Order: sequence, then structure tokens, then C-alpha cells
Amino acid sequence: MGFSVFGLSEPIVQGVYASGYSIPTNIQSQAIPLVLDGRDIIGCAPTGTGKTAAFVLPILDRLARIKHEDRKGRFPRCLVLTPTRELAQQIEDSVHTYGMYTNIRAISVYGGVSSVNQLHELKRGVDIVSATPGRLLDHIDRHSINLSRVEMLVLDEADRMYDMGFIHDVRAIISLTPAQRQTLLFSATMSREIRALVAAIQRDPQLIEVGEPFTPVETVEQHFYSVGQQNKLDLLVHIIQRENVESMLCFSRTKHGADRIARRLVQRGITCDAIHADRSMGQRKDALEGFKRREYRVMVATDLAARGIDVVGITHVVNFDTPAFAEDYIHRIGRTGRAERTGTAITFVSSDEEKYLKRIQYLTGKKFQVRPYPGFEFPEHKPVTATTQGPQRRMHQQRKMMMSARGGFGGRR
Repeated sequence: MGFSVFGLSEPIVQGVYASGYSIPTNIQSQAIPLVLDGRDIIGCAPTGTGKTAAFVLPILDRLARIKHEDRKGRFPRCLVLTPTRELAQQIEDSVHTYGMYTNIRAISVYGGVSSVNQLHELKRGVDIVSATPGRLLDHIDRHSINLSRVEMLVLDEADRMYDMGFIHDVRAIISLTPAQRQTLLFSATMSREIRALVAAIQRDPQLIEVGEPFTPVETVEQHFYSVGQQNKLDLLVHIIQRENVESMLCFSRTKHGADRIARRLVQRGITCDAIHADRSMGQRKDALEGFKRREYRVMVATDLAARGIDVVGITHVVNFDTPAFAEDYIHRIGRTGRAERTGTAITFVSSDEEKYLKRIQYLTGKKFQVRPYPGFEFPEHKPVTATTQGPQRRMHQQRKMMMSARGGFGGRR
């Protein structure tokens, strides 16, 4: 069954096929007809199942059927709220890709960059705005955007917006949109707080559930390997070389750790870059584009920065650090095995991370076998001794020993 079965307008169908997709995913098959009928929906599905196209395609179809002159003006008809700038940009890119044969205008609005270009585009007039809550409120305060004509409201990754503390901003933004609107909510999980939000903003929503909420897509093969912290980098390099990795997304718990891993991989001759919140939006965009073009074999990322990374053909996801929050494990490995493709997810588990593994097993309801990586011999890491220390450190330690023998450093405290 192709996308034409939904009754989408011809320009939209052409855009989908031109982008390389021909068969809709499960959530797309269920959501698109309901959205076209004007229903409010709740889409609950694991990461990587095609939620973005499930709402972008029917929204494009609806706008494409409105005469261009009737859409003119500064007021957007559709608003999509997202937790991260990467996801906002991804949605804008999807609109441009699927709507390449239409004249529908879209813009992504997010912080971390100058607002000058955003102001210019908003002044020209747009049909679809994908935005992070903080920067959108800035534009609302400056009267550079008006939400009074929003007909379709989408909350994407609603669970993540709640986790990141955006829920009050989201409620404030929703209050500025018309009460008579179509509201679509998509989330990988459905917490009590999200259900309360749904009750307040939607009208008789249709629930669509695809897969188990905390179960990764079946196309992802999962492996857990026991390894000490000091040997993780050696194992990572070994896997990249042995498994002939084409495209790998590697997760670090910290921004400093992401930079360190990327730097070490480059030193080993592996093309790599890092993406995290301390890097500028331009740096993050360049890194992501380079990763998409296969200029980098490996992208190292933190959880927050990885939200919205939708790169076709990621073959491997590696959890360099076992995620402390079990829900993050689901989101991380959902970056591979997307759109019915297969993928491999690898998690490194050190002795002090076993407690995090138990949380993942409890959440997913699965017992994972943790074993050494086959054929990998841990290299010996020499302890730091006086002969391997630098001259300055040896001099400092010698002076410290001499002062200690004399009764301390002059008695100062």
C-alpha cells in the first residue's frame, strides 16, 4: 500500500516519492486518515516509527488545498511545538522535502541563534512554524508572531517537553491559539502529566498506539558488553574497525565526555565530530550536515543534542555510557533501525553502571545478557609512576615530600 491510498493531493504524493519513501509506516497508516478527517489524535509510538511524517503530510495536504492568495499574510495556520532546536529544524526540513512541489512556506524558530533571520521570515509570512517554547515566547512578547489564526496545533515529543520543564510555557502558548482548532499530540510515552495536558487541550481525541511504549522497534538488534571505564575507548575503536561501521551515533553522558571521545577517535584516524549544547547552532548544524553526507563516520552526542537527529542509514548506536534514565535508552537506540531498516545498538556497561542496566531491564521488561565483546583483549594500562610522570609533576612531588619531612608548608593553614 502506497501513500496515494490516503487521498493526499498529487503534489504531496510526488514529494513523498521523490524523497525516497514509498510504503507508509504503521503509525502513518493509522494517523494520516484521522488527521485528514479533522480529528484530534494522540499518537503514542516508539522513537523511529515515522511520527513526523504522520502529521506533516496531512497538514501539507490541508494547506495545499487552500488557495495561495487565501494563505497570504503574516499569521501561521499551523504551529508545531518541539523540545529542541534540532527537532524544530528537522520538522522544517520535512515540510520542505515533502512539500517541494507546493508553495507552502515554513520556518523553524529556536534559541541559540540570532533572531534577525527569523524576524525577517515571519514578517514575510509563513504557513507552518515549528518552534521551541522559549524562543517562540520571545517572539510573542515582541509581537513578531500572532497565533490567532492557528488551525492546527502539534505537540511533538510531548513527554520530553514535560521532562525539560517546558510544560508551563506550552500551556501559555496554547492559550494564545484559537479554541476551535485541531490538536495533535505525539509522544513516545504517556505519563500521568501528559494525560492531564491532553484532557485540557483536546476534544475527543483518537488514541493511536503502535508497539509497546517502552519497547524499541523490532528492527534494532541490542547488545550489552561488560567493560571497565578505562577500556571503553579501546573497545569502541575495536568495534568500529571490526564491524566495518558505516555510520555510528555514539552517546556520552556529558558534554566534556563527548568532546574527549571525538578527539580520541580523530587521533585514531576515524572521521568524527561532536554535537552538544555548548557548541553553537552553526557548529551543530555543520556537524549534522557532515554526518548526513558521510563526511564523519561517527557522531558523538549528548542526549539533549541528539533529540531530533533523524539521519537516514545510521547503522550503529553505541551507548558509551549506560544511560542513567531508562527512558533515554529507548530514545537513544531509536536513532537506528528507522523506517523499517535494521540497526545495531551496543551498550557499554561498567561495574558502576550495573544499577542503570537494572533500570533499563525493569522498564523494558527484558533480561539482557551482559558479556565481554567476543575476541577483544583489554590492553594493559600502565599505572602512573615516577618514571612515567612529567618533570614538573615529579619536582612538585619531591618538593612536597621534602616540606613534609621539615614539618609542613611553613605552618600555613
